[in-house]
Amino acid sequence: MKTRYIVNFSLLLSLVVGLAACRVGRNYERPPVALPEQFNNTTASDSSIATISWNEFFKDATLQQLIGKALTGNYDLQLAVKRVEEAQSYLRQAKAAWLPALNAVASASTNFPSKNSFTGVNLSANNLGVHLEDFNLGAGLSWEVDVWGKIRRQKEAAQADYLTTYEAEHAVQTGLVSAVASSYFNLLMLDNQLQIAKKNLALSDTIVKMIQLQKTAGEVTELGVQQAISQRQAAELLVPQLEQGIAIQENAIRILTGELPGPVARTSQLADFQVADWLPAGVPAAMISRRPDVRASEMALMAANARVGVAQGNMYPSLSITANGGLNAFKASSWFTMPASLFGTAAGSLTQPIFQRRALKTQLEVAKIKRESAVISFRQSALLAIGEVSDALVKLDKVKIQQEIAHRQVQTAQLAIEQSKMLFKSGMANYLEVITAQGRALQAELAQADIDRQRLSAMVDLYRSLGGGWK
Repeated sequence: MKTRYIVNFSLLLSLVVGLAACRVGRNYERPPVALPEQFNNTTASDSSIATISWNEFFKDATLQQLIGKALTGNYDLQLAVKRVEEAQSYLRQAKAAWLPALNAVASASTNFPSKNSFTGVNLSANNLGVHLEDFNLGAGLSWEVDVWGKIRRQKEAAQADYLTTYEAEHAVQTGLVSAVASSYFNLLMLDNQLQIAKKNLALSDTIVKMIQLQKTAGEVTELGVQQAISQRQAAELLVPQLEQGIAIQENAIRILTGELPGPVARTSQLADFQVADWLPAGVPAAMISRRPDVRASEMALMAANARVGVAQGNMYPSLSITANGGLNAFKASSWFTMPASLFGTAAGSLTQPIFQRRALKTQLEVAKIKRESAVISFRQSALLAIGEVSDALVKLDKVKIQQEIAHRQVQTAQLAIEQSKMLFKSGMANYLEVITAQGRALQAELAQADIDRQRLSAMVDLYRSLGGGWK
């Protein structure tokens, strides 16, 4: 008898081991992605600004404080953290799928059979009374053996889902750091433009007084005075417009940090920030392995690949082992009598789906389609990331040229104002030339401030597009 049990057990074990070698699904391999060897015409370098932490990349103390507040108070980031926690719970659940399920049960029942029934006749014949009692206390165990690796694939999918939300959280953080920095630089630009407008307004007052004196002397008409006043009003109109923009930008920054709208204290000026002439971008292959949104897209692909294995496993036989045991008696007085009340059962079953109205095959087809879609999404995210880095590099290069031109333009416009004023006083220029020179100088200075802000924003865009900001 023992020999027969040993042989049966050996056959069953051999069967399980043999089936276990037939794993469902395929292990994940990154699909080929077309990548350039380097970005634009930059020199390939192993170093990248993306490896620098945000509090080292942005040196300004006020900006660091604002980013720090945003990382703790921003609601989008808090929601991203909650999604990570949710995925982590599902991952713990998937890990526990390896373990058997254990249930405990306690029951008591009384049955009053018909006296003319078979049970009732037996009770009367054996003097067991008119009712049948049953008391049960036991535990049941069930365990699905992961023969095909289906449970392992489920765990892989749950882990990939968790990593997707984890990388998505990093992507939210990189976007948040970029948004705060760009908003801060935009605020400093508006401050600078407000100073320019106020300075130009003071200059306009001087020009108006100068032309009024010329009118008193009979050298210009009232038309000249009115045009000078109109020019001053144009500069005056800029002041409340820029103050409005500053207040709105301050509110936007405060909301990014999770605070109520209000002013933002600052001591820096736009001119205090300089962009380095060389900002290493690294190589594209390293960028897609570091950038959070691209990594999140790849983790989603890994999850889709694992779910194909799960769908395949659902079409194969499932091996389940069950066991039950405990105490059972038909009298309460003998319920816990040992060992007479002990009972136990054990069973194994192999279930093969045969006809599921095509549901299982459809699930497999859909899982494969989703995997193919995930491959497309991954390649698309990598391509978009390469494009964003290239755009940021182009902006940095071309805005630098614009910056140099704008600087020369402002110098020329300021010189034109001084010369036109001197020529006007000596009668060698009319008032229109003075007003025109002033208007051009105002526009040149405002444009220079905007271009300075554009270069700083291009620097921030490059940092974000390379995957910097989440460390």
